[in-house]
Amino acid sequence: MNTVSSSLGASAGSVARSMQLAMAGLLGLFVIGFVGFSHMEVVHNAGHDYRHSMAFPCH
Repeated sequence: MNTVSSSLGASAGSVARSMQLAMAGLLGLFVIGFVGFSHMEVVHNAGHDYRHSMAFPCH
């Protein structure tokens, strides 16, 4: 009985981890897509300044 419940817990943890990774990836794509290609100058400049503050080359 313990083996069955342990394997179910492991698979549920695997699904939760996959879901977290997928959501983090979608959030990252949204942030890059929205901030990086934004036509709103304030949003674009804020992202640009942040990249410079993190020493990330963008030019």
